[in-house]
Amino acid sequence: MGIVILMVMASVSLAAVFLVLFLIGAKKGQFDEDESPAVRMLKDDKKVKDKIDS
Repeated sequence: MGIVILMVMASVSLAAVFLVLFLIGAKKGQFDEDESPAVRMLKDDKKVKDKIDS
């Protein structure tokens, strides 16, 4: 029974560490990007095409 309590405490501790790391990342703006790189790439191609046509 002691090993079960130890494993529960270890998993709860690990979950708490990941939660803290997530909150730190969210506070620093790690997840604030609105556009994905694929969408940004398509918008960049349009700007280059406009410059070529001019």
